[in-house]
Amino acid sequence: MNPHQDIQDILGTISANPAFRDIRRDLHAHPEIGFEEHRTASLVARELAAWGWQVTTGIGGTGVVGTLKRGKGSRHIGLRADMDALAMPEANAFAHKSQHDNRMHACGHDGHTAILLATAWYLAHHAEFDGTIHCIFQPAEEGGQAGARAMIEDGLFERFPCDAVFALHNWPDLPVGSLGVRAGPFMGSSNRFRIDIAGKGAHASQPELSVDPLICAGHILLALQTVISRNRAPDEPAVLSVTQIHGGDAVNVIPQQAWLGGTVRTHRDDTLDMIERRIGEITDGAAATFGCTATLTFERCYPSLVNDVEQTRFAVDVMREVAGADRVSDNMARLMGSEDFSFMLAERPGCYVLLGNGAGAHREPGHGPGPCRLHNPSYDFNDDAIPLGAAYFVRLAQRFLARDES
Repeated sequence: MNPHQDIQDILGTISANPAFRDIRRDLHAHPEIGFEEHRTASLVARELAAWGWQVTTGIGGTGVVGTLKRGKGSRHIGLRADMDALAMPEANAFAHKSQHDNRMHACGHDGHTAILLATAWYLAHHAEFDGTIHCIFQPAEEGGQAGARAMIEDGLFERFPCDAVFALHNWPDLPVGSLGVRAGPFMGSSNRFRIDIAGKGAHASQPELSVDPLICAGHILLALQTVISRNRAPDEPAVLSVTQIHGGDAVNVIPQQAWLGGTVRTHRDDTLDMIERRIGEITDGAAATFGCTATLTFERCYPSLVNDVEQTRFAVDVMREVAGADRVSDNMARLMGSEDFSFMLAERPGCYVLLGNGAGAHREPGHGPGPCRLHNPSYDFNDDAIPLGAAYFVRLAQRFLARDES
């Protein structure tokens, strides 16, 4: 690292290059959902190769890793960005709106990809460092597809050793120019469940001949509301939401079957174990009470995201350098949303931070009527956040590789 390289020079050099705003908007106009990011991955690979990075494609499906090594340093760092869009329509009408029906970059992964590309460009052309940097462009973060896990299972950390890994996500609750983080558990695990109930159908005028699965489903639905309020410690965050209930096709028929499903979010595995156990007990008890049979399917999708304490302390120091101490929060509230970077943090120490995206004043005329919130059809990433996000990654890499290994 060049100790005399002023952070304002890094920010100014990245800000002066309009290519990354253009790349971000191109990606926004051509969104691709999980494991279908072929155009995006090709663009990433082409740009990295042009800047002298060693490029490996097809990792975990459509993942891309760019590697740049300088000097004799033995330390390795991984910087990760997600590339996928959501399967949802866009309400915006500005020039870079999605050109594909039911496809939209509504979570800002177009911005994350542009930030990491800006990082790679700056590191290749302007930065001094001693060691190895891996820029990890990950597919399929959305929708429980676990692109991070797919890359790991495809040998990510064996093929591209990392002493630590870092990532960021834009956050509309933070003003542009600011950063936030929390050490330890930061984001919730993501889990889904489905309860299938079988009874005995009958004509609606003869309920005595039925074993009504809807009655059973209704009692399960109500009983599940007591798990959070009566079985969980009040100071331990957890969510159990029933989001679907289905059964019946006609107003004069008591159906044979019904099912309900939903999601569970926790920060601790023991809390998750308790909730899964209680859902099973409630399901079995209700089925026995009403003479039905019921089967619980519980799927653990993403683990809780846990930031390493030491690496978070280091990241906060870098955040304060690039943004200013008054624009950094190191005690953000724990979030119940999930993120599959948690799989990488389970394998390597590291830190996941939030980058301010502002409240939406940056959006161009023609934006949708809704708020500029994640997963909202009126959302758009704030291009003004690209320089700060890239400068954070650049300085993080320089300083991490320069740290004393002892």
